[in-house]
Amino acid sequence: MTDTRRETPRAVIWRQLRRHRLAMASAATLIMVAILCLGAPYVTPYEADAIDLGSIREAPSLEHWMGTDDLGRDLFTRVLYGGRISILIGILSAFIGTTIGTVVGSAAGFYGGRLDGALMRFTDVAYSIPTLPLLIVLSAYSQAAVTSMVLIIGLLSWMPTARVVRGQVLSIKEMEYVDAARSIGASNFRLLRRHVVPNATGPILVGATLAVGTAIMIESSLSFLGLGVQPPTPTWGNMLRDAQATMATEPWLMLFPGFAILVVVMAVNFIGDGLNDALDPTQSSR
Repeated sequence: MTDTRRETPRAVIWRQLRRHRLAMASAATLIMVAILCLGAPYVTPYEADAIDLGSIREAPSLEHWMGTDDLGRDLFTRVLYGGRISILIGILSAFIGTTIGTVVGSAAGFYGGRLDGALMRFTDVAYSIPTLPLLIVLSAYSQAAVTSMVLIIGLLSWMPTARVVRGQVLSIKEMEYVDAARSIGASNFRLLRRHVVPNATGPILVGATLAVGTAIMIESSLSFLGLGVQPPTPTWGNMLRDAQATMATEPWLMLFPGFAILVVVMAVNFIGDGLNDALDPTQSSR
């Protein structure tokens, strides 16, 4: 048996996370994808928008590993450059949504009373708004720039985090160590910053991780509909849109960006599952 009596909480979490093989394999996959995307100028000899009309819709080969598109652009290069945008939108959107949800949920759960009622009713109203139609309308009016996509997705995805954080804070604020800190004169802001929110980081981290995958899927869906980031800036979603007319005759144009979305979203979800297990107190004794 492993002696965990002298282990720090972080060490226990790391040990539990390492036992989740899918989560570790997914983390390695994401790191590899990130390195390839960030190092695209060094990995591939082609430019993302380099047009070669003599190599239109070529099948995968040693020269073009994933083939070329309808303008003769190297698909492998565009998948890597598109991954930069899609993953960046996913991460930044999740950060914005998680931050807003954490602030709203923490304030509602900690202060309670009328503030709790007002914030939760506002959350319920925001939850009741059909997200996809609103995303379509807002993205159409915002010209679908990367910054606009990040803000739109982030501002429409904070509600689940707010509810989860509120529930955690309601439980944590009744703990003895919070009462002890309050008894020695700690302000409400200090209690939230030093004692309450840090002890609710488990659900927050899990939710933020899963939100990355959700944001990537939303961006890809909007771009596929022609309402996301517009060409010539490549994203996995608008690459799928460009491939839909020829997917029966040139399936590689759809296969590779679609597979990239599948791999990244699955990896993010598996990491979220691993974090959920690692941060579960009942798992540390197993």
